[in-house]
Amino acid sequence: MRDRLRVLAVDIGTGTQDILLFESDRTIENCLQMVMPSPTVIVAERIKRATAARRSVLLTGRTMGGGPAAWAARDHAQAGFPCYATPDAARTLDDDLAMVEREGLRIVDDAEARRLLAAEGDALTHITLRDFDAAALRRALAAFDVDPDVDLVAVAAFDHGAAPPGYSDRRFRFDYIRQAVAVRPDPLAFAYPAERLPADLTRLRAVADDAAHYSDGLTGDETLPRVVVMDTGAAAVAGALEDPQVRAHDDSLIANIGNFHTLAFHLRRGRVRSLFEHHTGLLDQPKLEGYLRALADGSLTNEAIFDDSGHGALTLDPSATPTAVAAHDGALPFLAVTGPRRELLRGSSLRPYEAVPHGDMMLAGCFGLLRAVAALHPDCAAPIASVLGPRSTPNV
Repeated sequence: MRDRLRVLAVDIGTGTQDILLFESDRTIENCLQMVMPSPTVIVAERIKRATAARRSVLLTGRTMGGGPAAWAARDHAQAGFPCYATPDAARTLDDDLAMVEREGLRIVDDAEARRLLAAEGDALTHITLRDFDAAALRRALAAFDVDPDVDLVAVAAFDHGAAPPGYSDRRFRFDYIRQAVAVRPDPLAFAYPAERLPADLTRLRAVADDAAHYSDGLTGDETLPRVVVMDTGAAAVAGALEDPQVRAHDDSLIANIGNFHTLAFHLRRGRVRSLFEHHTGLLDQPKLEGYLRALADGSLTNEAIFDDSGHGALTLDPSATPTAVAAHDGALPFLAVTGPRRELLRGSSLRPYEAVPHGDMMLAGCFGLLRAVAALHPDCAAPIASVLGPRSTPNV
């Protein structure tokens, strides 16, 4: 490692990708920061332009986040225009390729994709799917005369995982959550060095593969940068703990209210006591308030969330009830919120505090990624702490 540590942290959401180039010889305020459209939004806009122009579309590349990109591809096919996809790209819509074909897309192998490109040429819109676009990131940095070379790349994204046929992807996702916090009851449990990433997390594996080649062409050797990947909701919660107002409370609820998913933890002295994950679009303020109250008093069940079309709920410490509600004469623990849909709780009787770690809510996930890097790579811990300050480490 050079005299200063340089980490490229990228938090990939549904609406934006939030980018921080951390340099250990600068204050965090002077580190380069960018908030750009998310990859799925970029792909969706390209498909919509092709639909408006009545052009065929060919999707190749990696499995990436769906949402807007998946909806645009379905809309294109169902409008009657050809939409071809290689298998990995098609899994962006669904791991079940038969389901993708039923929605109107045509699955093609690499040889057929090359034939289509040769035959249709400019009449075909070719879009390469990937969540982590190394070339675009390097170009963006170079445009402002910023050296793009880094010691480590850290990326956060949401991954349902590749559920076996016939098994609910919501249950599969929550199985992964349950297993992670059983090993380490800490938001950083959802971070991995690329080489130890579970095989079933196919989106994060694709991200890790692309991130490993971030430095291609930057240096004279073939050394690959170290790569850390993390779940985006957990990264945001870990980042919220950087806010001194949040960190000052031993007993707290922290909710990341994302565009698609809401992940909430009940933490005591940094240790996860309980959590739930739901789809933000199915929540309104009264329902979310009810779930947070139940999370705090230990009464929230997995069935309640799953039956409401969420992912699930988990209590790690059932023997601790009655919990904070009784201990605080009916009051909830300190409630902090982050995420692009945090306005869902504005004006709530729960009196939420909107976390602003290091003065910037949009980079909460990036700050969580930096803490994950420090936890997973001890040689990075001191340089990161020298800028962010020490982390309050839970007794896990």
